[in-house]
Amino acid sequence: MRIEVICTGDEVLTGKTVNTNFAHITQKLEEVGLAVKWETTVGDERDELLLAFQLAGGRADAVIVNGGLGPTVDDLSQEIAARAAGVELVLNEAWLARMEAYFARRSRAMPPTNRKQAMLPAGAELLDNPIGTACGFALDIGRAHFYFTPGVPRELRCMLESEIVPRLLARQGAASAIHLKRFHCFGIGESRADALLAGTADGVPDGTVKLGFRAHYPQLEVKLAARGRDMDDIGHKLAPVEAAVRRRLGNHVVAEDERTLEGVVLEALAAHAATLCTVEMFTGGQLAARLAHLPGAARILRRGTVAPELDEAFAAVGLERAAAGERVTLASSLAVARAARRQAGTTHALAVLVALDEGAERADFAGTVCLAIAAADVVVTRRAHLVGGRDWVRLGAVELALDCLRRHLQGLPVAERIDFETIDDR
Repeated sequence: MRIEVICTGDEVLTGKTVNTNFAHITQKLEEVGLAVKWETTVGDERDELLLAFQLAGGRADAVIVNGGLGPTVDDLSQEIAARAAGVELVLNEAWLARMEAYFARRSRAMPPTNRKQAMLPAGAELLDNPIGTACGFALDIGRAHFYFTPGVPRELRCMLESEIVPRLLARQGAASAIHLKRFHCFGIGESRADALLAGTADGVPDGTVKLGFRAHYPQLEVKLAARGRDMDDIGHKLAPVEAAVRRRLGNHVVAEDERTLEGVVLEALAAHAATLCTVEMFTGGQLAARLAHLPGAARILRRGTVAPELDEAFAAVGLERAAAGERVTLASSLAVARAARRQAGTTHALAVLVALDEGAERADFAGTVCLAIAAADVVVTRRAHLVGGRDWVRLGAVELALDCLRRHLQGLPVAERIDFETIDDR
């Protein structure tokens, strides 16, 4: 099946808005074995939109149009779709009622301009949007079947998942059930993960389980896209591949599917009936922020301290200020963690201290992370030298700290080397 994606809007065409929607569409289709052949970006001009729809309708089998379904004068997708298909716009009474109810639930009167969103090309199939006022729709233009989607990212993603992908798979005659299994990993790069996982899905018949990767430092997402007759069929195919991924990636898998590293850490703390305080240097409170917003965190995360310098970290937890010129070390991080735990009265304390390399910003800019976990009966320390610029050092330090706490709580080795650290010869 030849698929084209058309993204509309002056803000996308000029680069004022980064087009993340196109990336999501192509990734989602690729995960289920559907490939995009063409991508067109076009502004909010009637003639250009009409030409784009006509060209796509002449060369593609299916076209996904993103954007232009809003209530304002520059939202033109319904109007131009009707022109391209040679039909009139008609009011969809059912969607108009849905919109009026949407506003009523929010104790607001629907603006008259929103009525435009219920005007669809005659004969179009409505595509549901359960979280917004812009309905999608589908109709034939030329030789292609078009699917029109809203530009709001979360609305697009919902419609793509529930409405469009199943229709595309059905048109292709593919398996009716799809599932994406995700493994969130830390400490392993894409190339090493690829080598470790080579051949894991080879035994699945017809290539219906596909391995993929998405790197977003400091994590790597390993994906298994599976197709089958139904979810039982998919489960049977996925089980041995999932087991192989867990076995080969080992402790680098920090969470799966919708779970997160910080969620896993909070669950482990709750399982131990533990409380936590944190002390951060250079990370600006990002460590505590990863935990603080989660449900139940208020009962567990009791205190978060941010200190820009080592002497202030010492003073914040009641220690004598560090001597002038004293460097960040494992001993200093351990002293801070122990003092923070005593001061906050928590079962656990996590101290993350970062010493940046001196010098101008550059690609090989680095920082040394010294962290310590203090509990009643055990202390754990970890040192790592991270490279990649200030932001990468900051992100890496936060992720490393959370992962070390996860490992400690799960009884795993904390000092296992990761791909993002280098040997510090200083």
